[in-house]
Amino acid sequence: MALFTYLGGCDCGTVSIEAGLRGDASHYCLRACDCSFCVKHGAAYLSDPQGRLLIRANAQDSLGRYRQGSGNAECLFCGKCGVLAALVCRIDGRWRGTLNSRMLDEMASFGEPVRVSPKCLSPEEKMERWKQMWFGDVEIDAG
Repeated sequence: MALFTYLGGCDCGTVSIEAGLRGDASHYCLRACDCSFCVKHGAAYLSDPQGRLLIRANAQDSLGRYRQGSGNAECLFCGKCGVLAALVCRIDGRWRGTLNSRMLDEMASFGEPVRVSPKCLSPEEKMERWKQMWFGDVEIDAG
């Protein structure tokens, strides 16, 4: 099945995103997590379990990583301009992830995000949710 490809990047161009989705933007609902970290970053997440996500940084030390909340997921951000790119987690030996749709060049075509509250879930429930909802094919190229 051919994927719809969406491109984007951070403000300074150090980190780029390529997302392959099974459908066009009308098939997806953005999610706005209500935790303080995500609210402060204005994040609106997008994922497709059968899609593909490539996160590329143009220098080895330009992709910052931060763990918060349960500590199971890593927040990936540009080490130069600070834009939040994605959340990733190793599940069953492979990367899974969700991207901050604010990175996409065509973000407006996805519509307004729906507020979600994963902070109400246990760490185990979060992992199960991520396994079902996040991109299952994630590649991180950190230079």
